[in-house]
Amino acid sequence: MTDRSGRRPLSPETAPTFRERLDNLRHLGRLVAQIWRTSRPLTAASIGLRLIASVQPIAMLYVGKLIIDEVVRLTGLAAPGPGFADWWSSGALTTIIGLLLLELALVILSDLLARATGLADAVLSELHSNQVSVELMTHAARLDLMHFESAEYQDRLERARRQAAGRNALLSQMFGQAQDIITVATLAAGLFFYAPWLILLLPLSFVPAVWGETRFNTLAYFMNRWRTPERRELEYIRYIGSSADTAKEIKLFGLGGFLIERFKRLAHTIFLENRKLSTQRAGWGAIFSSISTLTYYGAYAFIVWRTIIGDFSIGDLAFLSGSFLRLNGLFQKILLGFTQIAGQSMYLDDLFSFFEIEPTILPPAHPKPFPSPIRQGITFEHVGFRYPDTENWAIRGLSFTLNAGETLALVGENGAGKTTIVKLLTRLYDPDEGRITVDGVDLRDMTIEDIHAHIGVIFQDFIRYSLSARENIGVGRIDDQHDMERIESAAERSLADQVIGKLPGGYDTQLGRLFNKGRDLSGGEWQKVAIARAYMRDADLIILDEPTAALDAKAEAEVFSRFKSLASGKTAVIISHRFSTVRMADRILVLENGAILESGSHEQLLALRGRYAELFELQAAGYR
Repeated sequence: MTDRSGRRPLSPETAPTFRERLDNLRHLGRLVAQIWRTSRPLTAASIGLRLIASVQPIAMLYVGKLIIDEVVRLTGLAAPGPGFADWWSSGALTTIIGLLLLELALVILSDLLARATGLADAVLSELHSNQVSVELMTHAARLDLMHFESAEYQDRLERARRQAAGRNALLSQMFGQAQDIITVATLAAGLFFYAPWLILLLPLSFVPAVWGETRFNTLAYFMNRWRTPERRELEYIRYIGSSADTAKEIKLFGLGGFLIERFKRLAHTIFLENRKLSTQRAGWGAIFSSISTLTYYGAYAFIVWRTIIGDFSIGDLAFLSGSFLRLNGLFQKILLGFTQIAGQSMYLDDLFSFFEIEPTILPPAHPKPFPSPIRQGITFEHVGFRYPDTENWAIRGLSFTLNAGETLALVGENGAGKTTIVKLLTRLYDPDEGRITVDGVDLRDMTIEDIHAHIGVIFQDFIRYSLSARENIGVGRIDDQHDMERIESAAERSLADQVIGKLPGGYDTQLGRLFNKGRDLSGGEWQKVAIARAYMRDADLIILDEPTAALDAKAEAEVFSRFKSLASGKTAVIISHRFSTVRMADRILVLENGAILESGSHEQLLALRGRYAELFELQAAGYR
């Protein structure tokens, strides 16, 4: 059996070896260190409270034994009188009342310890979840674009996200294990004092259950891991089936039923696998539980017999039977807990292995500054690049110079390499061949942060942030997000000020429909806000990738007329399928299959009567 990509499902036969599982336990140390970093006082409080609580069970059992023995002793005495006052005045009740008060204090203390521990764990768990999420986002921000464009990486990121929120119970489980181990040590010492060989019965009661739990934990983990792509698909279908962004097309195309059926079919497949596993787990669990119960009652019968023949007192009977019952339960809990923690450590591997992914685009040991202003230009020298896990070259042998202060347009059909050039120019990727220089300095000799600080980019698929209008523009230069003069200037340059001026709250209006009182914009209005981000940066190099795709012809002409005047003295790259836009450029590169087919101004390329002229005539004919 294989999945849709031809992979064989992971199963116990392909599961990690015992040694590999032990290796996974190293993640527990990383988890404890992470918890300690989250809050040292709360971590110490949780551990301290559990240390106190760990000796409470043996204390309760022993005080209970003393109470029973004292009651038996009192029943053998001659009554000092018919009433409670007679017993009290005789002093015979002093010991039993003291023991009862001691037991009451232990019960109250147990409740207070449990509540305090629960409070510490709840607060620590919340803080830890936030800490992991912050570390997850921080690490994801360090990684390269190639990771985000990889399906395998998306699966790993999805698993890491689930573990960031889903492993908090492990925190309490680990600390609880330590508490139970101390409790077992105290109970076993008491039991060993009275009947050492009873401890030998304990393995018979818990070993089968441990084996079963280990097996089913492994099965559950690998089922979840194998089904990660399908679970991502479920989330995707759930999103597009109930999102405001997709609602119009879903309704117009009548896709509701199609998406629902696809969701149900995929969800039902996962449900059947989970049901089968749950059924097997419940069945074997019942068998193992029966073994444990029979073992306990065998030991209990022996203790009762020893009590009958006078070897043990009634208090001893209560203490020993209670100790054995608690020990039996605790041994199972501890060993099952260890198998569960070992199973959880496999899930932790999903989280911590994500943190082990390292970026491939690294800063230089001795970085050089980005030339500002650009005085000579940007040069591609025999640049070749192909995307990871692909055999075809996106571009190869590409050489050209973008002169300082020049506006260069890139033209070509989809897949010609236009956006790839932008990704290389912004060092979202490094070329596989050749190099890219700015005023003679290789981009790889500069830090990524310095490069991005001097480049303003707006892609066609820009983000529509569900933030205020002010913040939507301010993110273009996050260090100046509170500089209203700069924000208003950027909005005026991109003509977004006209859009914002119509909003009820002006620059403080919440944009988008995601939150209450949010105002949505048209595609063209959103695009003007996005272009304002590029102006907000006031960068040395401006890159606009299909910047006016959502604008009508009049708005496009206004935007580019403004852009042409404002970009005077700036170096700019424009990607567009509209020849009314690219004709404004100083020079146009016509790309085909990752190589330059033609180069020149609009008039030169028309006179050449080549590919550009052909495409221009085809587009112009559509307006006639």
